[in-house]
Amino acid sequence: MKFQDMPYKRVDYDTYRADFEQALNTFSKAGSAEAQLDAAKALFKLRDTLITMASLCYIRHTVNTEDAFYTAENDYYDETNPRFEELNNRFYKALNSSSFRAELEKALGPLLFTNIAIALRSFDEKIIGDMAEENRLSSQYQKLIASAQIAFDGKTLNLSQLGAYLVSPDRAVRKAAAEKRSAFFLAHITELDEIYDKLVKVRDKQAKALGFPNHTPLGYLRMTRNSYTREQVEAFRKLVQTEIVPIATELHRKQQDRLGLDTLYFYDEALQFKGGNPTPQGTPEEIFENGRKMYSELSAETGEFFDFLLQNELFDALGRKGKAAGGYCTELPDYRSPFIFANFNGTSEDISTLTHEAGHAFQAYLSRDIFPPEYRSPTYDACEIHSMSMEFFTWPWMELFFGKDADRYRYMHLGSALLFLPYGCAVDEFQHIVYDNPGLTPDERRNAWLNLEQKYLPGIEYDGDRFFGIGGRWQRQAHIYERPFYYIDYCLAQTCALEFWALMQKDRGAAWQKYLALCKLGGKGTFTGLLKQVGLETPFDPACLKNVAASAKAFIDGFDESKLR
Repeated sequence: MKFQDMPYKRVDYDTYRADFEQALNTFSKAGSAEAQLDAAKALFKLRDTLITMASLCYIRHTVNTEDAFYTAENDYYDETNPRFEELNNRFYKALNSSSFRAELEKALGPLLFTNIAIALRSFDEKIIGDMAEENRLSSQYQKLIASAQIAFDGKTLNLSQLGAYLVSPDRAVRKAAAEKRSAFFLAHITELDEIYDKLVKVRDKQAKALGFPNHTPLGYLRMTRNSYTREQVEAFRKLVQTEIVPIATELHRKQQDRLGLDTLYFYDEALQFKGGNPTPQGTPEEIFENGRKMYSELSAETGEFFDFLLQNELFDALGRKGKAAGGYCTELPDYRSPFIFANFNGTSEDISTLTHEAGHAFQAYLSRDIFPPEYRSPTYDACEIHSMSMEFFTWPWMELFFGKDADRYRYMHLGSALLFLPYGCAVDEFQHIVYDNPGLTPDERRNAWLNLEQKYLPGIEYDGDRFFGIGGRWQRQAHIYERPFYYIDYCLAQTCALEFWALMQKDRGAAWQKYLALCKLGGKGTFTGLLKQVGLETPFDPACLKNVAASAKAFIDGFDESKLR
């Protein structure tokens, strides 16, 4: 079914609760494991419909945050989702305490019960009100960012559209665009500070109500961290400092030389080549048609998947006024369909976003019929492997999008993957500092960020910028507001994606088979367990990051510099 034809109907909480409780009562009274499994299927079906309607609402709201109907519907789910979650937790408790637990565990797998224990530890009915407030504040941040209407170049632009000017070959244009962006954030800095301060405090309040010292351990549980610890994450960040930061520093030095600059300022960093970055050729429609060609040639599975995506119009890619920032992939289980949301702005990021979100959607497509639904998708750290690796698997087709600049794109893409790791680690460590110390003032948080920049992003120069220069960069990062502790997942997954990339250089076919196997597994394993099943090293093994860093450095050092001038 085409996305536009998918009917939306609000899931009324009272009606849903009555249906859910009836099915849960059937489950509890069932006289055998088989009967309980049948009742569980009815509960899963109810939940799939809830997820489908909430996702339809979220997509249509983010496509146009000025649509009053879907704004009101989104507010409804912000308010009621914690109550829906409470119902689901009652189901989890019933599963957990079933007299047929052994048979259920055999049928549904032990991982489900491991994750149920995590879900139960991170929720209680007494925090429902605070969870709703957290959702409301996150939506408030999203609306604030989407509200940007910046006058520039004779146009009115949102932040995504303004981003196209940050890669202009004209330095004066880059600087002016950066100043306009900073002016928007400075104009709203009090509101940004207030939203984040309230988010930190309401999360801390929930954690303490559940018996945690602060939000950090609760944040780990909410990310379903079921195969590694805070200490392992800290060790990974230290490894990025020693192995990747020096490479990142060298990449910036080479970039400065290519651009012929005395100083590389922050508004120069997005521009990789003096004549301009590679830009995608053709209209958005032509880009998607080239995407069809690319995915049909990549594999039979990707060809079928992308045709399904296009035939059912399961994407919204153009940036425009009132559209939420960023990009995402979500699922519509009742229609067995993924959906891709993006903000094309005419830069190379359009292709990176297309391939990244298509990686998520491809995995969702392959895993859409897995039972139980909890195994359709893994934890976020593993999810990001699908997306980031797909960016590399599509390298051979970049000529379709960039023509003679395809090599430049590949060089830039690999470099950006390496440059991302220190930034991602800074975001992660920042959140540990904030949630370990919830009483920090806004200025203290910004100072903490500046200190982390010296650690992970040494040499960054802000040229007197009044927002970035005071430590405000993190306030542009939606994940920090909306999804605490998510960001390190990108770093772990990027390391795995680089591992796939290194394997591609030796045996592309073997790399693809491992990737396909990983996607088909869905969430039938922990992060480290899935890697083991497909024969990949874990990022927590120091040899993993060292090996991919060495491979990437060799590629960059051996690259024909004449192609970059």
